[in-house]
Amino acid sequence: MSGQFEATVEVDRPVEAVFEYLADGRNDPQFSPRVLKIERVPETPTAVGTIFRSTVKDAGMKTSREFRVTDLEAPVKLRWAEVSKNTVTASEGGYDLERLGEGRTRVRIYNVLEGHGIGKLLVGLALGAARKDADNFGARIKAAAEAAIVSN
Repeated sequence: MSGQFEATVEVDRPVEAVFEYLADGRNDPQFSPRVLKIERVPETPTAVGTIFRSTVKDAGMKTSREFRVTDLEAPVKLRWAEVSKNTVTASEGGYDLERLGEGRTRVRIYNVLEGHGIGKLLVGLALGAARKDADNFGARIKAAAEAAIVSN
């Protein structure tokens, strides 16, 4: 079983700056409390093939995660796939950004969660929790991006 969750939010910052902020996955802990630490490999600007390695805490358990950037079209599209072997993974995910004018950006984030082994029984719970938190997750992205990006 697999399923998708998504959130859409409007950020009061220009699309180029929002894209740059979100494309640097090392910013994820600023809006995702489950991300305990994260690194980018190689330590160069994010591009197709870049890997983000993280330690996350889900349901009280720490796991290691590894995501590969699969598509990048600055400043409007970023895609990733989880390559780590966990019971529930994000087989695909991404950001879609849209310029709204007057220095504003619409951001859509989504992830497709997939269960493996016993994770096939758990993915429904993970999806339910992610969908329930989706609007709050979007609000955290908005708040973090607006706090991190200096407004002109």
